[in-house]
Amino acid sequence: METMTVALMNDYEVVVRGLASLLEPFADELTIVELSVATPTSVSVDIILYDTFAMGEAGDDAVNEVLRANTESALVFYTWNLAPRVVLEAREQGVRGVLSKALSAEELVACLHRIRRGEVVISPEPTEGSELMTGDWPGKDRGLTPREAEVVALIAQGLSNKEIAETTYLSINSIKSYIRSAYRTMGVTTRSQAVRWCLERGIGIAPMRISVERSAE
Repeated sequence: METMTVALMNDYEVVVRGLASLLEPFADELTIVELSVATPTSVSVDIILYDTFAMGEAGDDAVNEVLRANTESALVFYTWNLAPRVVLEAREQGVRGVLSKALSAEELVACLHRIRRGEVVISPEPTEGSELMTGDWPGKDRGLTPREAEVVALIAQGLSNKEIAETTYLSINSIKSYIRSAYRTMGVTTRSQAVRWCLERGIGIAPMRISVERSAE
């Protein structure tokens, strides 16, 4: 099987590094060329795997910039937002795959191979309450679940509950539930305390590109 080249993209270094670690056992099938944090990729690769943790989806300016700058690369969303309108918007923008974070590492890599061969791959919508159990995310070491961490990260970015619901395609009630459980874990009771908690633990956005090939030399 021919090796494919992959760039990983997200607004958080811990997320792209966690995804790189998840894919590390498949080094004979894929080569991770670059990790892009809060900035578009600078290389042409077979696949740009765009982890949507605390980020916009199709139609977002950052997504459009990636598509314009990397016309030879297949852009793939790695997400738990698989609502029909999310998938439709992604396809209209030219995204080649929308893959669920409920996939195992083996299933994820198999889907990437299919996309590289020219297929469009869309994961089925997961059942209610599905969680990403692999990779990494801000606050994982503090006991936050992926969904709780995403909501808290969006709070730290200054989004309201309504804006968070629109970004994540979850209901307001679900957002409030995640906030309550996250606050219990964090030991905070107010929004300002939650933002301070994030800042004190470095849960913020620091744009960078990490060339994996260059760092390995």
